[in-house]
Amino acid sequence: MTYTGRTHVGGTPQVRELAHLMVTKVSVGPMDNSAYLLRCRGTGVQLLIDAAADEDTLLSVIGADALARVVTTHHHADHWQALEDIVSATGAQTVAGHRDAAAIPVATDVSVRDGEVLNIGDCALQVIELVGHTPGSIGLLYDDPDGYPHLFTGDSLFPGGPGKTPGPDEFTSLMDDLEAKVFARLPDETWVYPGHGDDTTLGAERPHLAEWRERGW
Repeated sequence: MTYTGRTHVGGTPQVRELAHLMVTKVSVGPMDNSAYLLRCRGTGVQLLIDAAADEDTLLSVIGADALARVVTTHHHADHWQALEDIVSATGAQTVAGHRDAAAIPVATDVSVRDGEVLNIGDCALQVIELVGHTPGSIGLLYDDPDGYPHLFTGDSLFPGGPGKTPGPDEFTSLMDDLEAKVFARLPDETWVYPGHGDDTTLGAERPHLAEWRERGW
């Protein structure tokens, strides 16, 4: 299967095979959330990003192998509806941004900050705090040593702009973080995996930064 990043609830998961990491994307729940299973190809260690809903679907994607961690990108309820069931079934460690952890009703085992690294076997994910959609939203960066970067953004960046924010201060914060920590740092080839809908690349979105600022979502 050629990976396109296009999924829908009830449809076939999309699988991307990188040199060292496998990425499986599946859509779940009434808000068409994207959940991502990351598997180290060398060790078989697995990590799930956003146990959003439909625990049976997520468990079928996880399969018989162990799940080491579940990362929740932010505290909005549509991103953790299946978290308790997934943790109960797998014993996985829970991870979230330190500013959002208290608002997630399933206890967070490890709260993370900007720049920290989460290991998946031989692979590493760097935490990027993207403050604005929620106070503790995080993205996760896999900088493929044999390719281009891969960025999991939760609801902080989508095709067409940043995620919704409660007000102008939060919008400015999110845009500042996106510009400084993402667009100024990473190349156009960087693949973006958002919390809902289709994937994109930084190159596709970069020309619109000034437009987003003016729009002021």
